Amino acid sequence: MDDVVYQCDGLTEGDIAFLQKMECNLGILADISRSDVLMYAQLSSDQAVVIAQARPHSIAPVHAGSLLGCIVTSAEQPLVLRTLERGRFSHGNLRLITNESPVVQRVHPIRNAEDKLIGALSIETNLLEQERHRRRSRVFQQALSLLQQMVLRGQLEGAQDLSPFGEHDGIIVIDEQKRIQYMSGIATNLYRKIGYVESLIGRRISSLKTADDNLASIAVKKGRCIEQEVQEGNRIWIKKAIPLMAWEGRPAHWRKFLPWPTRNSHPPYQVMLTIRDETEARYRERELKVKSAMIQEVHHRVKNNLQTVVALLRMSARRAKSEETRRALQEGINRIMSVAVIHEFLSHQESQVINIREVSQRIINQMQQGVLDPEKQIRLDLRGPNVYLPARQATACAMVINELLQNAVEHGYERKPGGTVSVQLVDEGDGVTITIQDDGVGLPADFDREQAENLGLQIVHTLVEHDLRGQFELEGGDGVRAVVSFPKLVGGDELWNEPG
Repeated sequence: MDDVVYQCDGLTEGDIAFLQKMECNLGILADISRSDVLMYAQLSSDQAVVIAQARPHSIAPVHAGSLLGCIVTSAEQPLVLRTLERGRFSHGNLRLITNESPVVQRVHPIRNAEDKLIGALSIETNLLEQERHRRRSRVFQQALSLLQQMVLRGQLEGAQDLSPFGEHDGIIVIDEQKRIQYMSGIATNLYRKIGYVESLIGRRISSLKTADDNLASIAVKKGRCIEQEVQEGNRIWIKKAIPLMAWEGRPAHWRKFLPWPTRNSHPPYQVMLTIRDETEARYRERELKVKSAMIQEVHHRVKNNLQTVVALLRMSARRAKSEETRRALQEGINRIMSVAVIHEFLSHQESQVINIREVSQRIINQMQQGVLDPEKQIRLDLRGPNVYLPARQATACAMVINELLQNAVEHGYERKPGGTVSVQLVDEGDGVTITIQDDGVGLPADFDREQAENLGLQIVHTLVEHDLRGQFELEGGDGVRAVVSFPKLVGGDELWNEPG
């Protein structure tokens, strides 16, 4: 609810709490009535303000954007101001300025338990949908009317826990004898899928081999909306039960809202059941889970195989007689381990998006355990935010970071007792920059990157230009500064955004 409600004169803390409770129910009301629902409060004698809004999921909304905090006058919203002034129901046509579409507007007064007028509820429907509603069964119209009045009375419980009601959801209305009084066309088609081809109007729900009877009973007993996922035959359905209770136990002035002809007798209750077929969605979800599990298992096996290769190379390195051979084997081990890190991440998560900062930290840990000379005081430092990349780019990044770190550690401190090598990550939105800088001896005076025979630099150059489609710069001076920059890519040239 918009904070502007606290600026409305005459509203107590209890009134605001009542309006906030009502707000929780606006979503289901908007969905089932296929209307935009706006809650207004009086701001001044000639001004009202929108303090809450709900747009339907079951139909295209009348208002495309948010109107929260929007202040209106009697010239702009005459029905709203009239209702707030007189405390009576108003209805008429409203023409939207944005697209000149005619809209049917029904404005109800909002009263608290003490019969004090505290706001207005505007239910706005496009003219075509209003005509469809006028042609619907009287039973459904009465049920919807009662639902609206329950929301106005703050009597609807549990609606905030319901999932949205969509355009492909069916509706059933059951009376107090648990007989089906109304079934929408969608609901009728859904029940035909589980074998009920004849009309179900007038039948008791207890005669159906479904969960409807139990769900309706629970909703009535608890006096609140209930939602369950149930298996009906070979179908998976999401069912909601909305108990439509009457005015019992409420102030007498609310009786005038009841849809039944007689208001003196005890009015019956109804239950509105809604049904959504989730079968295909659940099957797709299960298929994705199976595929994801299979992919994770593949990554797990690749990681294990790479670790086996690393173990064999380490055995060879221990038996090597020359220092040059041992160094070459160790470099190969580090390259393989940088790739294994990526597969290890992918084997433990369903997403194919990897946080390159975590990968960098894992590579640094491996360097500290297996590459750094224990006789030298070399510190590896990681800076920067989380950077999320697809697996293909993350693999190339891992190898680039590994090569540049290894190059800095091996060549930067040959004539120095120690220093610091830093890895700086920068997320630029549509691109990434990785800077690896050391405070070592620097580049030779005659260094030419294009002519350099260093295998590590050649690997970096190839990965950056061909895999990452980026740029690689190497600067000397006080130490060496390597800068890798590249765009975020997914598949072709789509930008990848951080999840959430």
